[in-house]
Amino acid sequence: MIVGPGSTIGIIGGGQLGRMLAVAAAQLGYKCHILDPNPIAAAAQVSAHFTCAAYDDLGALREMADSVVVATYEFENLPVGPLEVLGDKLNPSTRSLEIAQDRAREKAFIEECGGRVAPWREISAIDGVNSAVAELGCPIVLKTRRWGYDGKGQAWVRADDETANAWSAIGEEAAIAEAGVDFVAEFSVIVARWADGRHCFWDSARNEHGGGILRRSTVPCSAEVAVQIAEAREAALRIAEALDHVGVLTVEFFASRDGPVVNEIAPRVHNSGHWTIEGAVTSQFEQHIRAICGLPPGSTDLVGSGAVMNNLIGDEVHGWAELVAQPDLHVHIYGKGEARPGRKMGHVTRVAP
Repeated sequence: MIVGPGSTIGIIGGGQLGRMLAVAAAQLGYKCHILDPNPIAAAAQVSAHFTCAAYDDLGALREMADSVVVATYEFENLPVGPLEVLGDKLNPSTRSLEIAQDRAREKAFIEECGGRVAPWREISAIDGVNSAVAELGCPIVLKTRRWGYDGKGQAWVRADDETANAWSAIGEEAAIAEAGVDFVAEFSVIVARWADGRHCFWDSARNEHGGGILRRSTVPCSAEVAVQIAEAREAALRIAEALDHVGVLTVEFFASRDGPVVNEIAPRVHNSGHWTIEGAVTSQFEQHIRAICGLPPGSTDLVGSGAVMNNLIGDEVHGWAELVAQPDLHVHIYGKGEARPGRKMGHVTRVAP
């Protein structure tokens, strides 16, 4: 089915990803209906319709289902059951959500798809942490099975006597223990897939993190990453096809000496793809809208010779006046309000000619 201009697209989640999806949809002539419990949701500022409601509010979700032609979501930490009321209007489907929001299921699924992951164990008690250290050695990282993002819900065990503190740091919640990966770089593969199996990739960005938060993405990536991209793309596409995913899917990788190791998947547009707004002919946001609406794929070619995207975290957004004064810098401010430490407030991109 091709969704024509003038139709309304539902977006579950009103953060910066929802905001950029709504802007891309508006360019193509669509209206967007945002559902988010935050009364000042960033995406609502640029959308035609806004429902302020909890993500599990069945009445609000049914009203959205009646008012939209197609629906999507901007992040994966959502209650799956209530979203079933959207039926086949929802793309990607809840299958992608179910896998991505549980790290144990995600790791097992990636392995079933033939992807390479770090050795890992499921953890439900402190004894399991001790066993993981004995089996995997140090260092290991504990990651809660659910609700973790941007480094939250994670704790490192670098010595045998750190297990109790690490277990306490993640709130003694069900988790996985994952062996530390000796890697030379981090990178992501972003793929867009259509219901009929068509798909396309963008250039992979080398990603640099600080405090568990993405700080910078650079395209083209470094040589040690470039030699692993073909294998990584094959793995990412197998994952997308196994999920029957429609829309954008992001797979984060470590470039290791043994080849690309999957860190995690995100069934959505991704921070490491923000550079595509100015740096590619078709951004990840427009391509996602194209895929869920059945429109033909846009070109993912680079506009220039490369691009660098830097996140604006917390108080860094207060330097906006100096940033917009730079004529070759593309500035994006998300309209989130309070600039709290660790909060993504915007990003800037510079495209190389």
